[in-house]
Amino acid sequence: MPRASALASLALLALLGACEPTPKDDRAETSRAFPKADRPVSALGSNSVSNERDREERNEANTVMDLADVKPGMSVADIGAGEGYYTVRLAERVTATGRVVAQDIDGDALRRLGARVEADRLDNVSIKPGGADDPKLPTRSFDRLFLVHMYHEVAEPYAFAWRLWPALKPGGRVLVVDADRSTDRHGIPPALLICEMEAVGFRLDEFHRKPELAGYYAQFVAAQTRPEPGAIKPCRLKAAKGAGATSALKGN
Repeated sequence: MPRASALASLALLALLGACEPTPKDDRAETSRAFPKADRPVSALGSNSVSNERDREERNEANTVMDLADVKPGMSVADIGAGEGYYTVRLAERVTATGRVVAQDIDGDALRRLGARVEADRLDNVSIKPGGADDPKLPTRSFDRLFLVHMYHEVAEPYAFAWRLWPALKPGGRVLVVDADRSTDRHGIPPALLICEMEAVGFRLDEFHRKPELAGYYAQFVAAQTRPEPGAIKPCRLKAAKGAGATSALKGN
């Protein structure tokens, strides 16, 4: 092939290569300023947490509310409320002088919860849809934020937890209950949870393992400031030697 023809063919191939579509980024526009999580995510709606009867027999909700020191008159949010196991019990604990916001991204679950709230005449409960990367809560409004057996389903933990931070009143707490197993098996290793929460401006305040919880309880307080999204240091997974467990390390 003449040299001129060969160069023309190479130029055409290069042009065609440049025109190939880039791999699609399926992250939401509202998440792209934040680091991408270095972990798998459990499928929504497949949580294996036992039914309400079993949870009541273990005294799960009372155990968590006692650890969280939930009192009458408090304002609390049940994030990922589902059909309301915690919502109805929180409503009773905070009494008519307090309030509960039940939030979820599943519209069908919220409709069923709404029917339950109406049937039980829980006038101190309001229901609010949230976003996958944003709980959409009002600022400086809550004494306690509950995330029970749901954090492992959050695909954008840095964006989501960063947007939790402003919702707390001074002295407020975020309570996470989850199982100590990999995030694709409906749990999250405590080290990874703590790393992700600290990365966006929280500090671990209490940690408990309790059989009543089918997992562990982690309580966080807001740090003085939170980093800008672009300054967040993502957490990286590293297999623990000889244990098959997982630990979390700060990345860069």
